[in-house]
Amino acid sequence: MSDTALRPRVKTRTKTQRPRLHKVILVNDDYTPREFVVMVLKAEFRMNESQAYRVMITAHQKGVCVVAVFAKDIAETKATRATEMARNQGYPLLFTTEPEE
Repeated sequence: MSDTALRPRVKTRTKTQRPRLHKVILVNDDYTPREFVVMVLKAEFRMNESQAYRVMITAHQKGVCVVAVFAKDIAETKATRATEMARNQGYPLLFTTEPEE
């Protein structure tokens, strides 16, 4: 017999983590018309009329409202595009992002 000791091979598996999600937040202002806010929500976030209206009213009443939750890069892109849509029309409407807890 040989003097070689046999050891079982140990396979290590790396576990990938899901990307951290970010909230897109609509910040209320008193200058942007409600109809325009609803139009932006429908265009950028693919909401129907009633969903967009509810989000707009919630932001109007509470000051801010979470619009949707996405991966970080998607959330930042959507928030930037929605804010730029408003700026191009001369409105101070603002969408921001923050990490989800």
